Amino acid sequence: MNRIEGTFENLKSVGHKGFIAYICAGDPSLRRTRHLVLEFEKVGVDVVELGVPFSDPIADGVVNQRAAERALRNGVSLADVISLVEDVRKKSEIPIVLFTYVNPVLKYGLENFCRDLAEAGGDGALVLDYPPEEALSYKELMDSYGLATVGLIAPTTPMERLGPIINFCSGFVYCVSRTGVTGMRDHVEKGVSPLVRKIKSLTEKPVAVGFGISNPQQAMAAAKVADAVVVGSAIVQRIEQFGTTTEMVPKVSRFAGKLARAVKSVPVRGEQREEKKASQEGEQ
Repeated sequence: MNRIEGTFENLKSVGHKGFIAYICAGDPSLRRTRHLVLEFEKVGVDVVELGVPFSDPIADGVVNQRAAERALRNGVSLADVISLVEDVRKKSEIPIVLFTYVNPVLKYGLENFCRDLAEAGGDGALVLDYPPEEALSYKELMDSYGLATVGLIAPTTPMERLGPIINFCSGFVYCVSRTGVTGMRDHVEKGVSPLVRKIKSLTEKPVAVGFGISNPQQAMAAAKVADAVVVGSAIVQRIEQFGTTTEMVPKVSRFAGKLARAVKSVPVRGEQREEKKASQEGEQ
């Protein structure tokens, strides 16, 4: 059991949902990223997704694209991000998942990536554009090093592909709340609830919902149907807003704390009632 699995087991035992925060490593600097991760743990963030800066982030909206551009201008590479994980591990046991694209991983080397990430104290990776059908060697290596392989399920994912993607996943299943790229929205898509219920009917693995969740109210709404909620762009936007000022880390951390508290205010038993009600309505 790695840190991600242990964290979800602990959350389940105390009746809480999980909160996952995304930030781009190296924006505005690797030192500030490290500081943010350490502060996130203090304010209730359960898992951190560290974005690996990439020049062609096809799944990211403009906010996260700009963050990647700033990190790339700082010269941040995949090797630097793995070194950052190792540095964080000197002071924190918060689970860390790398959020990346396949090009940097293949350039780094599959086995090198899995070995170095595990040795640094990383817990898993979400490689956005790596289809499970083409990632058998990657999956085997990640499993052998005790690393979680997180996969995406979107509203457009064909039903016949749900099983293979779920089987590919370990740690948790990432359910995309809507079509399109990352970015803030003014509401949580209604279609996410039946999709999460379908996924949960096929697996006992935790299901996290992300993409488009921007504030505590939306985080609470998502937490009513999922085991965890992911927020990225709204956090990254505040990093951009406060930049390299002394206010950045405390203000961004306070916002992350508000999101975490909102998610944890939704009891697990509430979700069970929602699922039972939906099931009864479906039978009528």
